[in-house]
Amino acid sequence: MNVDTMRNIDHYAGVPLTFLGTLVKKAVNLISPEQRVKPKNVLLIELSEMGSAIIVDPAMRKLQANIDGELFFVIFSKNKVSLQLLGTVAEENIFTIDESSIVNLIKSSLEFLKWCRENEIDSVIDLELFSRFTALLTATCGAVNRVGFHAFHNEGLYRGDFLTRKVAYNPHQHIAKNFISLVDALLNDKEELPHTKRVIPDSEIVIAKAKIEEDDKLDVLDVIATMYEGFDREKNPIILVNSNASDLLPQRRWKRENYGDVIKKILAYNENAIVLLTGAPAEKDGAGLLANYVNDKRCINFAGGVKFLQLPALYSVSAFMLTNDSGPAHFASITDMHTFVIFGPETPALYGSLGPTTPIYAGMACSPCVSASNHRKTPCSDNQCIQIITPDWVFNTLQFKLDELNISRV
Repeated sequence: MNVDTMRNIDHYAGVPLTFLGTLVKKAVNLISPEQRVKPKNVLLIELSEMGSAIIVDPAMRKLQANIDGELFFVIFSKNKVSLQLLGTVAEENIFTIDESSIVNLIKSSLEFLKWCRENEIDSVIDLELFSRFTALLTATCGAVNRVGFHAFHNEGLYRGDFLTRKVAYNPHQHIAKNFISLVDALLNDKEELPHTKRVIPDSEIVIAKAKIEEDDKLDVLDVIATMYEGFDREKNPIILVNSNASDLLPQRRWKRENYGDVIKKILAYNENAIVLLTGAPAEKDGAGLLANYVNDKRCINFAGGVKFLQLPALYSVSAFMLTNDSGPAHFASITDMHTFVIFGPETPALYGSLGPTTPIYAGMACSPCVSASNHRKTPCSDNQCIQIITPDWVFNTLQFKLDELNISRV
């Protein structure tokens, strides 16, 4: 299913279902009130964002350190692989929901409810921003402790009243801190309205780093050597460019020609550098068009060149990456590679990478135009927030990393 279809289902079916579900839940609670239990087996729900599966890792590790049981996770099938980069959640504790069709969505959701009971889930944290579908999963999974973002007095964000710990989503702090506040609400023995009433320092959202074996790096370098004749690891610095953006927010896309012009400047500035155009196998044709535009043998179509789980090894042998605001910026945060991330309809204040990074952001009066309140759907058809960013601007921003490469080879 495409993104707009899923949004429509979530709205037109989700609102009445959550309303009716709330009435049923309240009626049942009058007869048999729920008793809070100490969190043991905790389920986290984050379906749609691969990058968020990385950003939530500091919160998951805090949770892991403060419970006696296990962590469980439910995510859309196509996004599961993002959880495997750090391996914080055991493979057998991950449930995937098939979103490829309405029938498969319903079938796998029912199987999920059975899976929750088999694993004795007692607590659930809904990480999604006001999704009615995940609210229904939260309500029906059998957990006694239910934590998530509650709308309170925000009109238009209705998704029922199923939560036992209601957290106020803060649109003025990084999403990683919002995730920490959800964990705090679950662990907190004190009742608060709303949760969470404390300052969350930056030190709590430090991302874990992937453990990368030297053999994994060598495997990636061997692949690069097959694509660039005469490749020398010591002589040829590797620079990554990710020009792709998902259909979830197409307004994030920067023009292919802009990426091409920056790449031409990079190759002219460093005569030994090679640029790898990264992406999934399905993005190979688009990367090919960009490679053709650059028309230089040192610009290589690398889409699908390595498997997803080899990305940390690729990042660890690369100098830096230029990317739009998308998953790769967050995948790279589990390594020490520097990223330059182009933002437009979203803001780095909320979704900036937790790794070494430099955001490139115009900060126009209309930006950010996507948020929790509009379910990340903007009416904009003229993304000036991206168009105003020029190749010269981007190149001048990343030039210091090129200078560092030159210094290191002197």
